[in-house]
Amino acid sequence: MLTRINSPFIDSKLTILRNKNTNNNLFKKTMNDISYLIAAEVLKFVPFSNCSVQTPLKKTKGKKLTKNIVLVPILRAGLGLTEGFEKLLPQVKIGHIGLYRDEKTYKPFKYLYKMPKLKNKFVIILDPMLATGNSSSEAVSLVLKSGAKIKDVFLVSLLSAPEGIRQIKKNHKYLRIFTTSVDKKLNEKKFIVPGLGDAGDRYTGT
Repeated sequence: MLTRINSPFIDSKLTILRNKNTNNNLFKKTMNDISYLIAAEVLKFVPFSNCSVQTPLKKTKGKKLTKNIVLVPILRAGLGLTEGFEKLLPQVKIGHIGLYRDEKTYKPFKYLYKMPKLKNKFVIILDPMLATGNSSSEAVSLVLKSGAKIKDVFLVSLLSAPEGIRQIKKNHKYLRIFTTSVDKKLNEKKFIVPGLGDAGDRYTGT
């Protein structure tokens, strides 16, 4: 299932990120800002259960997370979406998946996989640029092999290409995907068009 996060404020932040003249410092700050806005929307859909809480005056009803959450940014660009989720979920555990894309085959190669226990956890994978979908699909496969269940996995992106969405749906039919924009297409180098360039390079300043 694909959920498009609709917000004029998010769109205004996205406009800054798309602008080729946005410098590294502003790009990084804006990426961190937008991570809070995206997190607030995505977290509406994680499982909550009813509970009671004692206020200074009396007991009342409340909500609490049903499962502990593990945040999994795909390095490097995924770090740009981490801050908002981490601040809103102070008890969150964080895993890391390092994948790089072969520039000829566009297939992902794993160079890092550090993960807490995923059994009975809710997993949110962060991959700002859902382009070919190969890296995201591989990341989902890895967390499923580590004990997560597909119903307990979200994939969160900033921008998506139709090709990437199709690839994810082909490999992981029941995965829930969140994105702020579905752009037009991929170019011959598999970059999202109109996109915003290489999110990892622009975020880290390399």
